Amino acid sequence: MTVEGIVTRDARHGTGLKGFYLQQADNEADDNPATSEALFVYTRKSGGQAGDRLRVRGYVKEHHGLTELVRVSALHICGRGQQPAALELSLPWSEKQLPEALENMRVTVTDPLTVVDLHHLYRYGQVTLATRDQWIPTQRQRPGHKMPSVLEKQQNARLVLDDGSSITNPDRIAWLGNRRPPRAGEQTGTMTGILDYRFDAWRLHPDRPPRLLRRNPRPDVPLRPAEANLRVMTINLHNYFNGNGRGGGFESSRGARSPDALMRQTDKLVAALTMPDPDIIAVMELEADGYGAHSSIAQIARALGEPWRFVHTGQDQSQRAIRNGLLYRADRIQLRGATQRLELAKHQGRPVLAQSFSLIGAGPQVRIAVTHLKSKSCRGAEGTNRDQGDGQGCWAEARTRAAERIAAWLDSLPEADSHRGTLITGDLNSYAKEDPLIALAQAGYRNLASDDAYSFRYKGRRGTLDYALADGQLAAAVLASLYWPINSDEAPGLGYDGPESVRQEGPWRASDHDPVITDLRL
Repeated sequence: MTVEGIVTRDARHGTGLKGFYLQQADNEADDNPATSEALFVYTRKSGGQAGDRLRVRGYVKEHHGLTELVRVSALHICGRGQQPAALELSLPWSEKQLPEALENMRVTVTDPLTVVDLHHLYRYGQVTLATRDQWIPTQRQRPGHKMPSVLEKQQNARLVLDDGSSITNPDRIAWLGNRRPPRAGEQTGTMTGILDYRFDAWRLHPDRPPRLLRRNPRPDVPLRPAEANLRVMTINLHNYFNGNGRGGGFESSRGARSPDALMRQTDKLVAALTMPDPDIIAVMELEADGYGAHSSIAQIARALGEPWRFVHTGQDQSQRAIRNGLLYRADRIQLRGATQRLELAKHQGRPVLAQSFSLIGAGPQVRIAVTHLKSKSCRGAEGTNRDQGDGQGCWAEARTRAAERIAAWLDSLPEADSHRGTLITGDLNSYAKEDPLIALAQAGYRNLASDDAYSFRYKGRRGTLDYALADGQLAAAVLASLYWPINSDEAPGLGYDGPESVRQEGPWRASDHDPVITDLRL
């Protein structure tokens, strides 16, 4: 097949996509708005540049959804041409404007698009954009058979901003330059470039770096209310493993893989854990390696400094890789009564840790119960624990049974005369309208998060996995409960194990979950 057109983008050289885009001149376009006027020519043959008119002979094929001209046998320069005008593109995709009709063509996106996913920013030089920030469907509505259609509508409102490079882990991202990476929730201005389809996503290769509108600035540290005398902070540590605790033994597939990486991880976590000035810290994804001087919980307590201590439950017999933990300031808070532990079935979650605390001296007691329910990973799921297609993922029934068991167990524990109530806190691996949260609400535990709160992003969708849930007694003592978005909106590459060139000090991307901060007046 022989085609002739204008080179709109040349990506044959360096780290480019090994080809160029060829589009019909405006006065040669056909009258069918349902068909594209361009294709990608996959070749390293030299000759011509952007703006030149070329005649090329080869074979047309579909490569993972992208229309290409391959096996190029002839390439002839016909002189200079005029770049085709960019057609206006609007999202979401609709029957009136199918993306295939614009494939490989020059387009302009005039409406602002919102950054929803930064997972591949420092891996492939790309971010996912959408018409607006997107929610996990079960964050706002009950699970049901309509969830797949909701996800499809969200997908039709997306576009990937691509750096046009074929390499992984790029040293420099062309469209970003030397600017600070965007946070999720920020927006782009008008963009012009080439629209193509690769790896199951529609992509824009911009002509020039887009303007980024900083609509979601990094948040300040949440101020502690003057009347609050107890601040509880909850965070998933994203696998805090310290090797053998002596500078070696980094054999686990989880967490840091070297002393230097552990130091960076610890520094970020300490910044995140100390800046809000909490009295009690509930943690998840802590290495289950006992409570000795070289354990992970002992190391992070030392890193927090005086006067931090940790709750000791005795020898850890759970045979789990990770566990929950509690740390507290011994100059403000004291332990009251015995530490309680509920061993859940392996497919339900990690053992629940419960401890009562009071202010130094005397006064009302509050029980903190730290939990981490089974993830949505489908490995080993059978029967009713398989994905039911209702938006909850796998193991929803197991998580629900665990929630019911936790509530019943807490109800059975002895209470001192000064008991003020119970706070269930942790990573429930469930979004706000899913069955485990409904079960805990029916047991009398109130979700303290606001309707617009989120603590986690998954594939560009946000929702709450991390919670503070107060029983009826404690609810009256709660002054505020909020999320501090230092992690979920940041690019994963900014974490302790990201590229050296983009590492930053401070709490940013200390974990993949945002911490929950709850202020009480006891």
